[in-house]
Amino acid sequence: MQLNYIANAGVPSSSGRLISVIDPSDGQPFDELQRSNAQDIDGAVQAARQCLDAVWSKLSAAERGRLLMKLSTKVAEHADELALIEQRDCGKPTKQARADALALVRYFEFYAGACDKLHGETLPYQDGYSVFTWREPHGVTGHIIPWNYPMQIFGRSVGGALAAGNVCVVKPSEDACLSLIRVAQLAAEVGFPAGAINIVTGYGHEVGDALARHDGIDHISFTGSPTVGTLIQQVAAERHCPVTLELGGKSPQIIFADADLDAALPVVINAIVQNAGQTCSAGSRLLVDQAIYEPLLERLGKLFANLRVGPATMDLDVGPLIRQSQLQRVWDFLSDAQVASIPMVAQGQIVEEAPETGYYQAPTLLRDVPVMHRLAQEEVFGPVLAAMSFKDEDHAVELANATRFGLVAGIWTRDGARQFRMAKRVESGQVFINNYGAGGGVELPFGGVKSSGYGREKGFEALYGFTTLKTVAIRHG
Repeated sequence: MQLNYIANAGVPSSSGRLISVIDPSDGQPFDELQRSNAQDIDGAVQAARQCLDAVWSKLSAAERGRLLMKLSTKVAEHADELALIEQRDCGKPTKQARADALALVRYFEFYAGACDKLHGETLPYQDGYSVFTWREPHGVTGHIIPWNYPMQIFGRSVGGALAAGNVCVVKPSEDACLSLIRVAQLAAEVGFPAGAINIVTGYGHEVGDALARHDGIDHISFTGSPTVGTLIQQVAAERHCPVTLELGGKSPQIIFADADLDAALPVVINAIVQNAGQTCSAGSRLLVDQAIYEPLLERLGKLFANLRVGPATMDLDVGPLIRQSQLQRVWDFLSDAQVASIPMVAQGQIVEEAPETGYYQAPTLLRDVPVMHRLAQEEVFGPVLAAMSFKDEDHAVELANATRFGLVAGIWTRDGARQFRMAKRVESGQVFINNYGAGGGVELPFGGVKSSGYGREKGFEALYGFTTLKTVAIRHG
């Protein structure tokens, strides 16, 4: 049984209630979590505030950096252990789970080096004045972490917040808590003071809501659905609490006739099947120049048909979805496609060894998807790729921007002038040209426009969101 981790100690929930932890590969429970409540959140916030006032705020930026570097090293030493935890908890194939653990190492390493690089400015002003700015942490930050990439999103969110001088209260998804509890334990082992990192598990409508409403939370970082993001904003607005929101996407891969298809097609596939398509920045729409639409779909269909799906431990192309309700969601989208007579080009194969009780969906390539159909407008959050053709550059831009989302876009063309034109015209927080990062590297600021949210995490830019700017004006005659 897993306990909350508050002030460097395992703490049971005051509710006395538990949540079963399910292995997506076979649908069977293997552990239990605390079903926490507002009282538990309050205890975590108090522990964080005490740590901030008594210890964390008194550390220099260099000292915070050394602690983060120690944690980076410790996570690297335990990368295999964390990968195995993530594999069973989330159903990630071995290579994906290990990649997530190593990404967490890099997040802590990056933010360790950034701690003492967050500088203010001196500002020219009237004669007789000296004016300067400095950046101050918000204080106690709340972090609501989704289930699809718990370690990576913890690294980009909590890593940045700690580097900027904040202390953190973290509410992971009830579907993916185990790796983050272990990371918090490792942080205590390397010397993080009690209360700097606090983990409280439970359901969103109970614990997440309590965290967002708590008067002691000075900033909220949320990654999840636009619907819940709206609720977070409304609750935070009641007490004027700043928020950073990453709310998903319906990201296009735009392929022109002059593109290098040998380079593009493997990336296109990976961008939709990675993590079983359960990626906010998944390349879920494929926009193809009509001059190459048919031959490209023929090639892509053959590649899709060779994809294999199975238990996480088999380390195949695709693992299971996170839970039964997510699998049903994907089935509902595919059923709608069938009703609308949207043609299926190809599907991958679920291996015979996959337990019938697991949550498996074969990767599916659909073509001629109408631009306003829900398959082209809404996040499926599964391995389903919606293809459509475009006539020219203007048409490609029109299709790319024809959703409420704007998180990531991929553009494939050898034409240098077109690369810049398209990057400027596509409404997206990130644009990849002749590559697709599915969120990109640790160093690259990440966030969306429109309904994909606002604010940026990852990279140095994240530190600005986790701080407030103070202006000091001194009159000296």
